[in-house]
Amino acid sequence: MVVWDTASGEELHTLEGHRNVVYAIAFNNPYGDKIATGSFDKTCKLWSVETGKCYHTFRGHTAEIVCLSFNLQSTLIATGSMDTTAKLWDIQNGEEVVVLSGHSAEIIALSFNTMGDRIITGSFDHTVAVWDVGSGRKLHTLIGHRAEISSAQFNWDCSLIVTGSMDKTCMLWNAVTGTRVATLTGHDDEVLDVCFDYTGQRIATSSADGSARVYNAETKKCIAKLEGHGGEISKICFNPQGSRILTASSDKTVRLWDPHTGQCIQILEGHTDEIFSCAFNYKGNIIITGN
Repeated sequence: MVVWDTASGEELHTLEGHRNVVYAIAFNNPYGDKIATGSFDKTCKLWSVETGKCYHTFRGHTAEIVCLSFNLQSTLIATGSMDTTAKLWDIQNGEEVVVLSGHSAEIIALSFNTMGDRIITGSFDHTVAVWDVGSGRKLHTLIGHRAEISSAQFNWDCSLIVTGSMDKTCMLWNAVTGTRVATLTGHDDEVLDVCFDYTGQRIATSSADGSARVYNAETKKCIAKLEGHGGEISKICFNPQGSRILTASSDKTVRLWDPHTGQCIQILEGHTDEIFSCAFNYKGNIIITGN
């Protein structure tokens, strides 16, 4: 994995220690002093951004870890695995806190809400589950997609959930009732990732068709198309300021975009293989990429 400075495009650290592909990475924003990495070696590791030191290695999953997330309070890490479970881990002592069981296929996406009291998991069983963090109890099951879930996220005020699917669509859901609000269409192939900006006013999507799109969350209209990657786009995210979008692709590059114009601003090259994951820190001046 590589930690980058966005101003210079230079490498800051290389984090080494996993014994297989690093498929998921995240900063503990808004603090931004820690990075979590999830790997096909079935472990999750917690790192220092400043020094690159590994604080903890979380072990317990029986299959590959493919998604992870910090809660906003930076007290818990959630990991989702091909073993069909998600686990919540205590950042301070490195111990397992809760196991979320109930999906019938692998968990490919998860996300805390900003309050830290709810978490969603998206699965290859075509559903998204809403869980109570404290008890590990399932509150809702979101049913509507016709294929595997690829991504799921709460908006900032915890009122909406956006989901992306291999059925080429995104769906918006009421986070309190679990009812579907809208369906976003336009991609020609599987939707691989979706996210809200930090205000919840825009939604970004990335696809196996090699393009990304930006939608107005209120009108549900596409307001920008990001085109230029030479392969599928597996990951997309806004910087916290909402002024940049980051995409990671199978073409071995990461690109920075202007979400208003759809123009590519910078291409980060240096990886020798397909890039599965990317993330901004809270200030938006550091990027991490993983493959």
